[in-house]
Amino acid sequence: FEIWSFEMMVLLSGLLPNPKLETSVLSISLNTCSLVFMIPLGLSGSISTRVSNELGAGRPRAARLAIYVSLMMVAMEGLLAGTLMIFCRRAWGYLYSTEEEIVNYVGDMLVLIATSHLIDGIQSVLSGIARGCGWQKIGAVINLGAYYLLGIPVAVFLAFVCHFGGKGLWDGDYSCTLCASIVTCDPNRMYRLGERGKQRKPLTESIAP
Repeated sequence: FEIWSFEMMVLLSGLLPNPKLETSVLSISLNTCSLVFMIPLGLSGSISTRVSNELGAGRPRAARLAIYVSLMMVAMEGLLAGTLMIFCRRAWGYLYSTEEEIVNYVGDMLVLIATSHLIDGIQSVLSGIARGCGWQKIGAVINLGAYYLLGIPVAVFLAFVCHFGGKGLWDGDYSCTLCASIVTCDPNRMYRLGERGKQRKPLTESIAP
């Protein structure tokens, strides 16, 4: 769900007043975001496997500990990567273009990318936790609603009605990531996580030879 919403954001940038500049900057921003997203993506896959294994073994406390550790790790990574992007924002654009207008615009966008990367990383890990717990349907509904029913309309409103341009598209698309993180991080699910761990053990024993 997520990647297509960002691709749609790049397509929408072609309708802005300066399409060449906006499309170039948003393409660079998306490329940068995809580059730094590889670490949270790896953590997402790891925590999904770890949680499913621990719950399958009837160890909900170990699954909960793994969740806390993964969230702490992705938060630290987000802060470090965000700080690095902010410090390098005036030079990063030169890796893609020599035009000062594009380089300066990319520098401004990197401040937004640094903030959104932290939120995006946490959301990625939370999605991995949901998959590991067997809540794929819940995660799919949350992401579908957040990205397409909230994110894209907000992005269009900020960019074309409020005239924030490419920054409006980016902020709007990441408002849905924040929303999805808040909805996915439900404290009540931690209780259900423990109950699910208790239920898995008898199920495993019943199918064992």
